[in-house]
Amino acid sequence: MTGTVPGPRAETASPPWQGVFARLCAVLLLTFTAFGSAVPVLPRLITDDLDGSGLAVGAAFTCSALAALLARPYVGRFAQRAGARPVIAAGTALAVVVGTAYGPAALLGTGAGTAALLAVRILMGLAEAAVFTAGSLWVVTLAPAGRRGQLVGWYGLAMWGGWTLGPVIGEALRREAGYGAVWLLHVLLPAAATVTALRLPPHRPGSGEPSRRLVPRSALLPGTALALAAVGYSALAGFAVLYLDDRGLGGGSLLLGLFGTAYIAVRLAFGRLPDRVGAARIAVVCGLLEATGLVMIALAPGLWVAAAGALVMGAGFTLLYPSLALLVIDRSAPADQGAALGAYTSFWDLGLGAAGLLTGAIAAGLGHREVFAAAALTAATAALAGGAAGRRRPAT
Repeated sequence: MTGTVPGPRAETASPPWQGVFARLCAVLLLTFTAFGSAVPVLPRLITDDLDGSGLAVGAAFTCSALAALLARPYVGRFAQRAGARPVIAAGTALAVVVGTAYGPAALLGTGAGTAALLAVRILMGLAEAAVFTAGSLWVVTLAPAGRRGQLVGWYGLAMWGGWTLGPVIGEALRREAGYGAVWLLHVLLPAAATVTALRLPPHRPGSGEPSRRLVPRSALLPGTALALAAVGYSALAGFAVLYLDDRGLGGGSLLLGLFGTAYIAVRLAFGRLPDRVGAARIAVVCGLLEATGLVMIALAPGLWVAAAGALVMGAGFTLLYPSLALLVIDRSAPADQGAALGAYTSFWDLGLGAAGLLTGAIAAGLGHREVFAAAALTAATAALAGGAAGRRRPAT
């Protein structure tokens, strides 16, 4: 059910695609570990040192997410025209600027310091969009046609690895050496990523003039499915602990760990399924697995049923992103792949933002069980949207 897209063939690339892919993953891991290192540190800095409010903390993270959301389609179009390497290097260099600016911004004190941090976070969102979106385009044009879904999935794992390692390292550095050590890490890691990016070979994207559409049609249905699936992740991350505590079961953090374990293991072991079986079929199965896991959590009579639900949910959720991305790739003209991938990834940002509001409103008005029931419904709808996306004809 998936087609192939004309473009540069990885088999004839020099140097071999495996080495380039490994370095792209290293750049992504280094940069996102730096980004992640600030996640547990900023709330303390804003509230304790700058006398900011919880609203200011939320705004700091919203600023970066909104900047990334808006920038991704433009970044994708530019990378399609100029090549991914300069865009990635610009993103990693901007991440160095972000790390350098955190300290001086915090020294401005109450009010001005918070405002400066928000400006820095906007730059961080732009850097995030540049590195991930341009790198995704490079992976698509680099990978052999029969492994695009797998390598897009593995590339995404490098990002998740950074978001996982970064907070642990950042909090440990803050506790042992203070904020300055965190900012230094936020300079050194992207600096190493910049050097690595600049030493990559030139990237040659597909030929042709990109369309003027900021959101190509090929990204609409897969992006909608991704946004709907994000509600389930938001429900688990935001309400698993609260829900199981309300039930007197405890162990909500176990669900998050099991979800992450299944997410990584299934993507590593079965990452080629979208390429081999068909991206639309796997997207449908994954959406239904996510929905099943959420229902198991909502109706669990005990902790271990909820834990099994988290495993099922993680196993389904992990291949949804690469499956839907493969649908976007196969249904985009080569000249539109950059913009399409950027727009598709923006749907994830949009979905997470909307999911936070939706799940919060449901929890406040109905209860925590209903959060998981609603998330199961949106996951099932994501499966339908993924199936519908697969019925569109591939680009030729």
